[in-house]
Amino acid sequence: MFPSTKKTNFSDSLAAQFLKKAQTFNANIELIKVLKSRTYTIGKANVLVRASTEGNRRYFFGINYITVEEIANLDSPFVAFICGSTDRIVMIPAKIIFKYFPQISHDRNGEYKINIDKDLNIVLAGKNNRIDCSCFINNWNSLLALPLINDETKNTVEESLLSVLQGRLIEIGNIRGYQTYCPNKSRRFNDKNLDELMTLKNCPELQFSDYNLLKQINVLWFRPKGNNYIPEYAFEVELSTVIWSGVGRMATLIDYSNVGLYVISNDSRKYNQVLASLYENSNRYHIIANDNLGKLYAAELNLKELRYKIGL
Repeated sequence: MFPSTKKTNFSDSLAAQFLKKAQTFNANIELIKVLKSRTYTIGKANVLVRASTEGNRRYFFGINYITVEEIANLDSPFVAFICGSTDRIVMIPAKIIFKYFPQISHDRNGEYKINIDKDLNIVLAGKNNRIDCSCFINNWNSLLALPLINDETKNTVEESLLSVLQGRLIEIGNIRGYQTYCPNKSRRFNDKNLDELMTLKNCPELQFSDYNLLKQINVLWFRPKGNNYIPEYAFEVELSTVIWSGVGRMATLIDYSNVGLYVISNDSRKYNQVLASLYENSNRYHIIANDNLGKLYAAELNLKELRYKIGL
């Protein structure tokens, strides 16, 4: 469960010490394997663990936009910034970091440069501009004594990641000028329901498609043509290694030769097994890894921002 301290760097050693310290509070600790980042369920919280040595009287953390976005969409999300020692930890809600991202410098790849000063406050753009983190320093109680979440609103990590990936697909489609639809209207992405992001409230009916299957596809992009809509892209997010029903749903669009059919999944082995059973039309399908979708999404946002800045 814990990173080994043998032949690892100082950051890994600090992370291991942090998890061992969490154990002393009798907290249940579990690595969240669905996510690529070093994120754990600790007590009732989901925590991204980052560690840094001291440099020039500040602590530096590089953190990617899409990583924090994924964490911030979990239930009870936190980032634990370990500042040189497990006696100096800023345990801050991830939604606060996400909120202040516009005031933190970043490169074109979406890597944000988070600096924490000697008083353990997060440095923002502008002279003497800081996030006051005094109430987040070594606040283990914030992780371990969170209020219970109603079972009806509680999301699993898989459900949360599904919402994130669907939200990113909708946003990319919107940026590219397509009309977007998703059946999971009440799912949340960045504190908004997906139906606030999609441009179509109802799925258009198509002449050569089973409507009951069509309207269940995870995300659809359409191009308007007169009073009608032409399907352009269909996406199914497959996080389960057992049930891949999305491939079958997208088959209802096979008669539309222009439509790209995409599976979002990290399980290329399962994808190849499913495609091998199709025999016909398997060449119509494509797979995109979760991380690559995240990179595309970040690039689309950066391009949108650049176009706005230069007015072109």
